[in-house]
Amino acid sequence: MEEGVTDPPWLSLPAEVGSSIRPLISDIVELIIATIPRDVPVYAMPLEGRFGQGVRRGVSVALHRFLDLPGTRLPALSEEDIWVYERLGRGEVRSGRSLESLLAAYRAGARVTFRAISQALPLDRIEPEVLLALGESIFAYIDELSAVTAQGYASEQSERAGEYQRLRSELLDMILRGDASETGVARSAAAVGWVLPEVVVVATVPFPHVEGLRSALGPDVLVAERGTDVVVVQPFTPPKPRRRDLDRALTGRRAIVGPPRPLVKAAESLHLALAAGAHGLVDRDAPDADTAAPVWVCEHLAELVVRAEPLALADLAARVLAPLEQVRPSSRERLAETLLAWLRHHGQRGPIADELFVHPQTVGYRVAQLKELFGAALDDPEWRFELELVLRAGHR
Repeated sequence: MEEGVTDPPWLSLPAEVGSSIRPLISDIVELIIATIPRDVPVYAMPLEGRFGQGVRRGVSVALHRFLDLPGTRLPALSEEDIWVYERLGRGEVRSGRSLESLLAAYRAGARVTFRAISQALPLDRIEPEVLLALGESIFAYIDELSAVTAQGYASEQSERAGEYQRLRSELLDMILRGDASETGVARSAAAVGWVLPEVVVVATVPFPHVEGLRSALGPDVLVAERGTDVVVVQPFTPPKPRRRDLDRALTGRRAIVGPPRPLVKAAESLHLALAAGAHGLVDRDAPDADTAAPVWVCEHLAELVVRAEPLALADLAARVLAPLEQVRPSSRERLAETLLAWLRHHGQRGPIADELFVHPQTVGYRVAQLKELFGAALDDPEWRFELELVLRAGHR
């Protein structure tokens, strides 16, 4: 025997156990078939038709195999047995029953088998050690059988989950291709239990930050890989409840959420989310990125517009900010921030001071410098508009 390999408990059983019990297999099978519905309520149904045939076959295969084991080092299950019990596990998934129900049926069958074999053996010639080995063998055998069944159950669940996600990914792709008005989308949505919404938002999440994303978003949200990002399509019911849910699920994931669109125009929401990322609307390497809420493009449309043509914007910035070239870089930054606040708050000193965390007198001093540098340009509405554009885009 190989080192570290333990003898199976049935090795110590006399081989006659198998030969003496084999003629009783049909009776034991019927006892088990009668016991299972009583002990396991989920099977409280007539064991007939294909289901009943499957149960009888499983019980019969198990008993025949078990009676081959006494006095041997054979493994609990042959390759054919393994196939049978993996199929039983898979069948439970397809029938919508829990694995525990089937394992409980196995245990019930083990008890009936032990009782039937014990009663059939000549007790006056059986040592107590043999009965002990019999019980140990039966339940060790059931453990092996249960493990194979559980593997079949888990494999079926995994394959079904993979197929389910594949169908949801296909549905997402159809929506983003603009096929949402076609009957194929309705069929695909029905196949995965997804109710077609009237309005959606589309978000992007970079791959390093997608762990646990599906469970965080829930079944109402479609999720699929696309390029270097994961794309999310969420039904959008205004005004705020669904947004709060999405914010909570996407916080810390460097996500960008496109604006709401009718389902048939979901691709537009994705396009604007991707554009926001491409034009630097989100700094995914910022120090607070791990805790930051997602960026909603609908709140940054002006910035997206002005960043869409970076070369033209750079030329505009060089022209309208030229007066700041006259001051030191440290002063230039402070004056540019003050100028943006001045433009945003229409020259109101109090709100400007609050935004910049400075004293109103400091605001007055800086505004005086700006008027000296820019002169009459600050009175020109067109010039002020251009100044605010380039400053909001980050130019200094």
